[in-house]
Amino acid sequence: MFLFIVTYTGVVGLDRGWNLFTVFFGEMAKMTWSGRFNSEFICFLTLSGLWTAWRNNFTLLGVFLGVIGFFGGIMFLAPYLFIESYRANGDYKKLLLGETRTNS
Repeated sequence: MFLFIVTYTGVVGLDRGWNLFTVFFGEMAKMTWSGRFNSEFICFLTLSGLWTAWRNNFTLLGVFLGVIGFFGGIMFLAPYLFIESYRANGDYKKLLLGETRTNS
């Protein structure tokens, strides 16, 4: 997923320009189906960022990772989950809840 999105982003950015926010929020303002998808996507990004920050107990690092998660989307979340799933060593509770919540 990470490689696909990075490649796709590069191709689109080079071909269409890097005006993502104008296009993204413009479709939302027009109330189109693309805007509806963008609205749902921004909800996913918000949830991803909040979960990442929460999982890291809203520490400075956790908030930083949450912001990166919000703006980075799957380019952040896929490697983050890959790394954390390895660190959790098969313990899905540790993966979903974080180290602190599974040790108490």
